[in-house]
Amino acid sequence: MSRSKNVWLYSVAIGIIGFSFTTAQLDAQDPHVAYVFPAGCRLDTTCKVVLGGQHIKDASEVHISGVGVKAEIVSWYRPMSRGMYNQLRMRLADIREELVEKGNKKPSKADVAFAAGVSDEELSEMEIYLARERDPKRQPNDQLAEELTLRLTVSADAKLGKRELRLVTESAMSNPLWIQIGKWPEVSETEPNDTIPNAIIDQMPIVINGQIFPGDTDSFSFNARQGQKLVIEVGARDVIPFLADAVPGWFQATLALTDSSGKEVSYSDSFYYRQDPVVYFEVPSDGRYTFHIRDSVYRGREDFVYRITLGELPFVTSVFPLGARYGTKVNVELQGWNLTDTTFETQLMSRRKFRPVEWCSLEQGDGESVRFPLHVDLLTDVFDEEPNNTIDTSQEVTTRVNVHGRIDTPGDQDVYFIKGQGKLVAEILARRQGSPLDSQLTLTNIDGKEIAFNDDHEDKGQGLQTHHSDSVLEAFIPSSGAYLHVSDTQHNGGKDFVYRLSLRASEPDYEIRVTPGTIVARAGAITPITVFALRRDNYQEDIELALLDAPPGFELSGGIIPGNADRVSLTLKVPSTAPEEPVLLDMITRGRRGRGNRAWLTHPAIPAENMVQAFITYHLVPVEDWTVIVSGKPRTQVPFEVVNKSTRLNLPLKKEFLLNVKPLVKNIAADELRVDVKEPKGVTAEIITGRMGQFAIKLTVNPEEATPGLSGNLLLRAFQETTPAPTEENPNPKPRRTDYGFLPAIPFKIAEHSR
Repeated sequence: MSRSKNVWLYSVAIGIIGFSFTTAQLDAQDPHVAYVFPAGCRLDTTCKVVLGGQHIKDASEVHISGVGVKAEIVSWYRPMSRGMYNQLRMRLADIREELVEKGNKKPSKADVAFAAGVSDEELSEMEIYLARERDPKRQPNDQLAEELTLRLTVSADAKLGKRELRLVTESAMSNPLWIQIGKWPEVSETEPNDTIPNAIIDQMPIVINGQIFPGDTDSFSFNARQGQKLVIEVGARDVIPFLADAVPGWFQATLALTDSSGKEVSYSDSFYYRQDPVVYFEVPSDGRYTFHIRDSVYRGREDFVYRITLGELPFVTSVFPLGARYGTKVNVELQGWNLTDTTFETQLMSRRKFRPVEWCSLEQGDGESVRFPLHVDLLTDVFDEEPNNTIDTSQEVTTRVNVHGRIDTPGDQDVYFIKGQGKLVAEILARRQGSPLDSQLTLTNIDGKEIAFNDDHEDKGQGLQTHHSDSVLEAFIPSSGAYLHVSDTQHNGGKDFVYRLSLRASEPDYEIRVTPGTIVARAGAITPITVFALRRDNYQEDIELALLDAPPGFELSGGIIPGNADRVSLTLKVPSTAPEEPVLLDMITRGRRGRGNRAWLTHPAIPAENMVQAFITYHLVPVEDWTVIVSGKPRTQVPFEVVNKSTRLNLPLKKEFLLNVKPLVKNIAADELRVDVKEPKGVTAEIITGRMGQFAIKLTVNPEEATPGLSGNLLLRAFQETTPAPTEENPNPKPRRTDYGFLPAIPFKIAEHSR
C-alpha cells in the first residue's frame, strides 16, 4: 500500500509538467525563490504574500506541503532593468530633439511619449526605476528581481507550523522555502520606522513581519503593564536558514528593547546556541516600550525577512533528560518562561520507527503548546549523582550507557570513573539538542595524567548547525581505569546546561540522507536522486538502498553506496500512470556491521534538502517527508534498453568498454541516437552501430580525469538528434533534439591500473 497523504499541488493556472527533474538537475533558467514576504499566514484567513526570485514568471502551480492551505497566483512583476530604462530614455531624448527641430520649442512630456511610442505604463515604470536607483537601501540583484504575488487561503483546521512552498513551471520545480501557519494576528511593518515607530502595537500576542534593507533598523512600540512577563522571539534564520551569497550566510538579527526614555533595558543577538535573538522581559512599570531589530553588521535586502512574536507566551529554554532508550517511558522536566506545566511523561517510539529525534508537544494552561525534541537510541540510561565534581567524589559508571547530567553552576564539572579496559568512545549531546553547554571532555588516568581531550566535533547530520560545539573523544582505557571530566569551555553553567554523555565501544555505524526531499517527475520518467552516507567510527562497508512498501511503478536503480564513498547518485523510476495525489516514499538501508560480520545495521534514509551557505558551504537540512509528485502524460520513453548481465561494470583505464543495448522500437535510426554521461567525470559515451541495425554504447575512461578505483553509478541521458532537410530559406538547418531523459543507473568501478 502507498503511504500517501492528502498533499496536493493546488493548481492555479492551466499547465502540464513537461519533464522530469529534481533539484540536482536545476539549470540556469529553472525557477529560484529567494524569499517569501510575509513569511506566514494566520489560521482561517486569506492573505497575500510576495515571492521574490528569478525565472518565476512562468510558474503555473504552487506546491504547499500538508493540507488546509490553498494558493492562487495573482500577478507577476519585474521592475524595469537598467538597459530597458536607458533605451527608453535615449528614445525619448531623440524624439524631443526632433520635435524641437520641427518648431515645437517646449514639447510636453505626453507629446514626446506619444511620438516615441512610449506608453503611460512604461513612463510609470521609468519613475519606479529612478526611485529604486536613488534609494540607498536597495542593492540590485537579479536573483531577487522578479516578484510573484500569491493569495493564500488557510482553513480553520489547518495544522500549525512550517510548510514547504515551491513553485512549479512546465519544466521544473523551484527550491523550497518555508511559510509559517500561526494562530495569532499578523501585521507587517510600514516604512519609515528606523527610529520612530509609525504605529503602536495595541494587542498581544501578535506576529510582526518585516524586511531589513542595508543600514536599516525597524522599530516597534507597544504599551505594557507592570508584572507582564513578555517574550519577544525573532524568527530570521528560522525563516530562511541560509543565504547562498552572503557572509555570514544568514540574516544575523539583533534585538534591543528600550523604555519610554530611550534607555536600553534588554538586548539579544542570539539565544544560547540559536542565531535568532529572544528577549524575556518582566515589565517593571506601566509604560511604552520599543524594540528595534537590525542586522548585526547593517547588511540587508529583500530576503532579510523576519517574523517577531510578542506576548506572554510559553517558551522552553531546556529539556531534561535530552532523550532515552527506544520504546521506554521517560519523565521529562522543562525549564523556561511562562510555563504552567513543566513535567511530561511520554512513551518513546519503537526501534522499528527509527528516527534519531522524536518531537514531543506539551499543552500549557492557556491552551498554547510547546514543542521540544528528544533523542532516542539503544543505550541504557543513568543519571549523574551529585556531588561528583572532583576525582575524590567521582561517580562510577560502566560503558554502553547514556549518562544524563547538568553543569549546575559556572565553573562546575562532572567527573566519572570508568572501570575496565579497552577502546572507548565518549560523546556529548548538548548543543545539538538546544543546550547552551559548550562542552569539553578530558580523560585522565588514575595518576591525573591526560590521556585524551576533545572540545568540538563536527556532526554532518546537523544541517542547521554551524558551530559544532559537542565533544567526541576516542581513547584506550587502561586496566586501572580512567576519569572522564565533563565541563564547559567558557566555564559557564546553570540549570539549562544539560547534556547526555554516551559511553560505548567504537561502533562503526552510519546515517543516510536522500535529496531532494520533494521530486516532481512526468509519468514514466527516470529521475536522478542523490544519497549521502554520514559514516561514524570509520564505517567502511557498502550500504544497500531499497524502497520500503512502495506502490507499483516506483523503482530504484543503482541502490548501493560503495564502502569508500560518502555519496552516490542513483535513479528513481516513477509509474507510467500518475497517481491522483503525491506519494510519500520511504527508503530503507542496510549495511554489514563489519567485514566478515553477517549481522546487519538497518536504518531508514532521512529526506533532506541540500542548502548552500555563503557561496560554498553545503548543509543537508532534514525535511518531514520524502514526497514524489507524478504529473502529466507519460513522457516519450528511451527507445532502447541496456543489456547488462553483470551487477557492476568494471571499466578499464585507457580501453573501451561496450555496453550492449536492445532496441525497443522497430526500425530505429541508431545513427541519430546520442548519450551523455552525467556522472562520473572522466567517462564519455557514444552510440556505435554495426551490421543489421545493431548498435551499442561505447564507454571510454580518460585516465587523466577519472579516479582509479572509483565506484558508483553511471548516469546516462539519451536523446535523438535529427537534422531537417535544407531548404532555400534555411540552407544550413540546425539539428533538433528529442530528449528521452535518463537511463536507469548502472553500477560501475574504474580499474585501479591500466593493463
